[in-house]
Amino acid sequence: MNDRKLSRRQMLKVASLSTLAGGLLPRGLSAAESAAGAAADASLPHVPRRVLGKTKQTIPILLQGGSMKFDQTFDPRFAECVRFGVNYFDMADCYAGGTSETALGSFLEKTGKRKEIWITTKSCNHEPEGLERILQQSLERMKTDHVDLMFLHGLKDEAKLSPEMAAMADKLKKQGKIRFFGFSCHNRNVAELLAKAATLPWIDAIMFKYNFREYGNKELNAAMDACHKADIGLIAMKTQGSAVSFEEAVQRFEGSKFTRHQAVLKAVWADERIAAAVSEMDTLEKVKQNVAAALDKSSLDLADFRALENYAEATRHLYCAGCEHICGAALPEGIRVGTTLRYLMYHDTYERPEVARDLFHALPEPARAFAELDFAAAEALCPNHVAIGQHMRRAAQVLA
Repeated sequence: MNDRKLSRRQMLKVASLSTLAGGLLPRGLSAAESAAGAAADASLPHVPRRVLGKTKQTIPILLQGGSMKFDQTFDPRFAECVRFGVNYFDMADCYAGGTSETALGSFLEKTGKRKEIWITTKSCNHEPEGLERILQQSLERMKTDHVDLMFLHGLKDEAKLSPEMAAMADKLKKQGKIRFFGFSCHNRNVAELLAKAATLPWIDAIMFKYNFREYGNKELNAAMDACHKADIGLIAMKTQGSAVSFEEAVQRFEGSKFTRHQAVLKAVWADERIAAAVSEMDTLEKVKQNVAAALDKSSLDLADFRALENYAEATRHLYCAGCEHICGAALPEGIRVGTTLRYLMYHDTYERPEVARDLFHALPEPARAFAELDFAAAEALCPNHVAIGQHMRRAAQVLA
């Protein structure tokens, strides 16, 4: 590999990812056959690695997200990630009803690769005893005695970062059940949570919403600086900054040799404060594209960043930033605009209609009772001028 980009030979290797697919993989694989299918290929380049803050451990800059369904027998996406050095899997007790963790457990059991894999899991229960209980359940599902990193999942309330939680994190570390501790967050108060974490010596890492739409956010950048100074490992999620409706959005990143999806990842990796970006690579093709972007050493130029800025501006009216406390002030209590439009994004942009519908149906009944509401007042409050009513009515139709 030269200083700027992959050699033709290596790029061809990346482009010719294994043809393994769920329908082609025999169901009754032996342990030896499974291990061979997940073996690292010495002839292939591996994704670059960075140090994750105070953990002093290196992780790949590209991480495999776990919020999807995996093959419970042997999932080739796990194997293909490992071949290219993407050996960090991001799980949670609530992902796919817990089946993401059981699928990973099956993969580890058949390949014997636990020592080569970094496992992060998360708890949706934010009480110390509840987190301990969830962790034990996750360990059993994944057939391991420890995880590398434990997160409070989707944290909103900074009061949960309590002395009692710090004591629980220390207890679990001493028991050898976790190596490091932190939280994930993606709601309106990301900056506040990061700023709080920077004052807490027991927070090792944070996964937070960060994408090209946030680059000018002074409050967020100040909080990121504080975390970086405190040596807290930062992992970016929701890097695509997707629009509500993909049908109306620009579908390809213009003016670049990269697709928009690759370009926004490279833009995140250009930030030295970020250790890695997590991506839900639900197909082998997405694994291939993201690995290629991570391996390519060329950087985005000024024209690329301007094109991203133009894309962000052109789709601002389609992008829900999740600040539903603003528009919610003009709506009946219980209506969750940000959450509903996020599920609509899963349906449209991520092309995961079943997941979107399942999540929507799990909302309380009052949160789904909006088909006849007038959203004019809420739209007037939206800082991005999103056509909230139009999208919410569409959500009521496609997610029902």
